[in-house]
Amino acid sequence: MPENKAVTIKPGAMTLTDWRRIYFGAPIVLDDACLAPVRRSAAVIARLAGQSEAVYGVNTGFGKLASVRIAPDDVAQLQRNIVLSHAAGVGDATSRPIVRLMMAMKLASLGIGASGIREETFLHLNALLQRDLIPVVPEQGSVGASGDLAPLAHLAAAMMGVGDMVDAAGEFGPAAQVLRSAGLEPCELAAKEGLALLNGTQFSTAQALAGLFEAERVFQAALISGALSVEAARGSDTPFDRRIHALRGHCGQIEVAEAQLALLKGSAIRESHRADDPRVQDPYCLRCQPQVMGAVLDLLRQAAATLAIEANGVSDNPLVVSDSEVISGGNFHAEPVAFAADMIAMALCEIGSISERRSAMLVDSALSGLPAFLTPNPGLNSGFMIPQVTAAALVSENKQRAMPASVDSIPTSANQEDHVSMAAHGARRLSPMARNAASVIAIELLAAAQGCDFLRPLASSDVLESVKAHLRDRVPTLEDDRHMHPDIEAAVGLVRSGALAALAGELGFPLPAVSA
Repeated sequence: MPENKAVTIKPGAMTLTDWRRIYFGAPIVLDDACLAPVRRSAAVIARLAGQSEAVYGVNTGFGKLASVRIAPDDVAQLQRNIVLSHAAGVGDATSRPIVRLMMAMKLASLGIGASGIREETFLHLNALLQRDLIPVVPEQGSVGASGDLAPLAHLAAAMMGVGDMVDAAGEFGPAAQVLRSAGLEPCELAAKEGLALLNGTQFSTAQALAGLFEAERVFQAALISGALSVEAARGSDTPFDRRIHALRGHCGQIEVAEAQLALLKGSAIRESHRADDPRVQDPYCLRCQPQVMGAVLDLLRQAAATLAIEANGVSDNPLVVSDSEVISGGNFHAEPVAFAADMIAMALCEIGSISERRSAMLVDSALSGLPAFLTPNPGLNSGFMIPQVTAAALVSENKQRAMPASVDSIPTSANQEDHVSMAAHGARRLSPMARNAASVIAIELLAAAQGCDFLRPLASSDVLESVKAHLRDRVPTLEDDRHMHPDIEAAVGLVRSGALAALAGELGFPLPAVSA
């Protein structure tokens, strides 16, 4: 589907493909069918706000202050106060694509009609998306318990004209000024609306989905780099025999083995040593790719399934469940997102870990049979010595970041919120981890392509030769030492853009996908 075709926000019925396309910049339109349930739930809140019965967050304080009753005349001020007091985030601004994804998910959640937000407030959020007005949301401050309170408060505050915002041209300015320049007035909140906007897991979920989508591209590029390393090391394709993997039965393992066989099919390099190779078995980094990368695929798919449900759900509080009843619960607790983020982090760590081992093997002439450090003139030249060190550094950094965030908890809000998920922390690390892993894969691609160049005139399979040619259009073969950073960055661009997997697909070799 073309990336520039609009994605329709259909509350409760969005696919991961929809969210992926929004993250990568597709325009958004709103399905007007969601306006009726929005109006119904808003009417329920309007009735309850004027009654004597206490309804949490409508005519009471919040958290530990839930027992404090709020006078009818103060209900609007209560909503403004909660937004301003909770907009207490710190740190760097969240990236524009992630904030935009967060806003789209909040719109979809509110559109289910269980949050009690008024149509005009709901459409105000939609108007920001239509005009590509993106609030500045500090990254830090959420523990993923009573929703992503601080990040979502910065979104709500910008809707009210407080804080900062970036317009469609990328210009940064005060939110009130940016709104008015775009033909919008700051939003005034009514009963329960501040709480509806602040409660929810959309910040954590957007961060986790961004990590998932980046991880998918890294995973697919790693399948290609791994196959190319098999060729450079003159490894065997026997470990990818489907009969081996059928006997174990893991779906991801079977798919990865099939992909590796397809990528290597027709290789003259493989045929050149099939009959007389004295080696009995390859190192695990080559031989066990289906077992490792297949487990990664299964793990990423499990995380994707969790996030698909979360992104379609309602996670604020309290919830309008009928025309006369509002009930309070804990859907804002982001434990499912925290677990999903931890799984993605482990997967990214392992993708990079086994890739770095292949790069290390290729630069070691005793293991690879290739010139030391993949340079024609070792000694005078260092070749790929330090790129492999860089890969090792990035892998260790990802190992340090991969400790599960979900096992941590710290009480907040005077012990009212006494168990928290740390989903935001767990999800925020994923994009940097994906960037690290992409660099590790990029270094392997360069090393493997260099290794294959030493085997000329023997050629690899058609698809791997096409991949190598695509790389060589940007990075020539390394003869004498040169400035390596631009080469690595060019290869990183191919990994992160998904260009290599797209090329394989165009050539009739579609790679396993994480999400649909």
